[in-house]
Amino acid sequence: MSKCVFAAVTAVGLCVATSSALAQDPSAATPGGDITADEATPRPPVVVQAPSEPPRRKGKRQITPASTGAPAAPGGSDLAGTVVVEGPAVAPFTLGQLDLIGGATITNEAMWTYNKQSLDKALDILPGVSIQQSGNSRNERDIQVRGFDRFRVPLYMDGVRVYLPADNRLDFGRFLTPDLAEVQVQKGYVSVLNGPGGMGGAINLVSRKPTKEIELEGRAGLVMNGDLDDMNQWSSYAYAGTRQKGYYAQVSGTIIDQDHFSLSDDFRPASPSTTPGYLPGYPYEDGGDRYRSYFEDWRINAKVGITPNATDEYSINYTTQANERGSPPHVNRQAVQGYFFGATERHWTWDDWSTSQLSWLSKTQLGDASYIKTNLSYSTFGSDLQFHNDGSYTTRFLDSIYDDYNYGGFVELGTELIPMNTLKGAIHYRRDTHKEWDLDYDATPLSGPFTGRSPTETSREETWSLAIENTFHATPFLDFITGISYDWNEVLQAEFTNSSAPTVVLSQPETPSVDAWNWQGAAVLSYSRTGTAHASVSSRTRFPTLFERYSTRFGTRAVDPNLDPERATNYELGVSDTFGDVKFSGAVFYSDIKDSIQNVFYAANGNNSIIGINADAETYGLELSADWNVTRTLRIGGNYTYIERDVDYASASFTPFGNANQQAAQLGSVAVYKPEGTPAHKAFLYLSWQALPYLTLTPSLELSSDRTVLITDCRTTLTNNGNMSALQNTGGCPGASARSPAAARPNFTDIGAYALVNFNAEYAFNDNATLSLGATNLFDEDYSLADGFPEPGRQFFANARVRF
Repeated sequence: MSKCVFAAVTAVGLCVATSSALAQDPSAATPGGDITADEATPRPPVVVQAPSEPPRRKGKRQITPASTGAPAAPGGSDLAGTVVVEGPAVAPFTLGQLDLIGGATITNEAMWTYNKQSLDKALDILPGVSIQQSGNSRNERDIQVRGFDRFRVPLYMDGVRVYLPADNRLDFGRFLTPDLAEVQVQKGYVSVLNGPGGMGGAINLVSRKPTKEIELEGRAGLVMNGDLDDMNQWSSYAYAGTRQKGYYAQVSGTIIDQDHFSLSDDFRPASPSTTPGYLPGYPYEDGGDRYRSYFEDWRINAKVGITPNATDEYSINYTTQANERGSPPHVNRQAVQGYFFGATERHWTWDDWSTSQLSWLSKTQLGDASYIKTNLSYSTFGSDLQFHNDGSYTTRFLDSIYDDYNYGGFVELGTELIPMNTLKGAIHYRRDTHKEWDLDYDATPLSGPFTGRSPTETSREETWSLAIENTFHATPFLDFITGISYDWNEVLQAEFTNSSAPTVVLSQPETPSVDAWNWQGAAVLSYSRTGTAHASVSSRTRFPTLFERYSTRFGTRAVDPNLDPERATNYELGVSDTFGDVKFSGAVFYSDIKDSIQNVFYAANGNNSIIGINADAETYGLELSADWNVTRTLRIGGNYTYIERDVDYASASFTPFGNANQQAAQLGSVAVYKPEGTPAHKAFLYLSWQALPYLTLTPSLELSSDRTVLITDCRTTLTNNGNMSALQNTGGCPGASARSPAAARPNFTDIGAYALVNFNAEYAFNDNATLSLGATNLFDEDYSLADGFPEPGRQFFANARVRF
């Protein structure tokens, strides 16, 4: 069956199902219980809330008719499905939420209380999630959801995919949180209705939605160093919204400006006696203010929606954000990094990193038994990466420019085809376009004169997904969910230039088309008024990015347009219940991964470079979460995660290339490689005490065991007599000259264990004004998440908030 025929049959089937539902008796009850076609989410997620928020309750949503203009009842919902939560929590934009089976959610109020102003920091206190530092000149923050990184865990903004067309190397430190109502995290089981790519999980940034005629909020904050004698960072946030009969509108702006962050007083700079390969005169990190750790991020979010009745909603949404930042260098002189124009050291600056998204979202009720959701979106991504000659950053020789965009959308239909069943179907489409070029400079002081612009290289691809999901309500207490999807991806264009003819744009001879089937199933039992248990299995595929297929890593690897897609089959058993004043949730999980796309460092012929391979892998572990209301003024809680990752590099599938030395180096590196960046044990604990009616004290503790990382300074065994001459103006490393290129191998170490004590004191002057004072890493622990890239030491913060 061709793809077009399959799509047509799917669409016709959904329309027939919808017509059948419309012909049913509108007053007919659903024998399986009070579950409507758009709310088949029988197991709620683990919700990380602020201690000031009352625990969320599971229950049927109550809709206030739009014609009455009556206020929503506490704990119910506003017009057209805007959930109103008791207490200070902001209302989420429900049209942009994803259905979760389990997973986790962190609320706006929790992110305020724990001072998590960027997405990476907010996600780090959720069960099953950890953060990573890129550990190189890119200065990016990555995440791992049960061991799956940013390539395997799609990011959404209000249910619309955020995707960077070339390589999708999203920096989670660039996404700000003050303007979000919540962050949803799917783990393992990601509904096929959400579109392609949900191999290991999904993250959805849910914006807020006004619930009052006039809704205002303003915030201002600052971060001081551990000695309280220097300001590291300042931030500001402003929001205005209105909810009127038949429509709503809002706009917000957020900015965070950091001059630097402060290292721990326990940090010890490089020295001849402690640092292998110490080079006199080299500009090593000297402690105090972290060199080139500056950044500025801002975001604007605007939304206009129409709610003509109690069930329908039509919304236009616009988000734009931008960043500029420095890249702190390795504190001990980096000897291992991807090959770059003959130099292993990189001195990079991001003069611009920006993305925007314009989207249409709608939901229309079709009779009493069906609905249709639609989306159209247009997104852009641009960056200006500046390459400097040395650590003085006074000369630069190149700017790398990206100018990308994509457009697409989806249609989702849901209906009760027969009693006791909720049938849903979705069609997704996205077309990605990547354009890049270089700006060349004469490398003289103060950046030198502009000398030329390279031709524009253009790449395009498109991705489709057709999905069907059915929920069988076997009893009022038992649901069976099954889903299947067919995804395909086609490269339409892939251009490149080479050193022999740098002004001529060539086309890659191979532009593949690949497809994959995905399937999943789950059973959810509500065994009591508060308790649920579930079992699920989900098998999902991810297609390689254009970068993984066609990048030559500056001429040091062969293109691999036919790189195999990777697949993960995720299994999970879980339970959630409330026992008196204790709310508990737990899950065990296992992931069987086939053809996992992995990057491996190797060294040969003067180059440190990276090759891509396919290897099988597995991940398994457990998650536990609990919250206990000890008294009316005291709550304690937290979560714990145990995870193990294993990648079978020994049986990896790849074809070595190059001369004998290169091939030997590649085979040797793959054989000894290890999975990086995931701690086996991780926990978050908190205690909240309402000491006075308007004063709440919240100490918290973030715990992590070691993680395995690649050694990248002169302790490495990956350097050799071929590639150490490429260390630009820095000399070599001990032992490198005696090591042949073919004998060079990567080596690893375990770092990153920490116990971070944080504290927050929040004083509410009245219902509208709040002051929050606190500290992060109170005991000034010195720790790193990547070799040579230490994290901030003790810092104090002050945040003020006014809401009306």
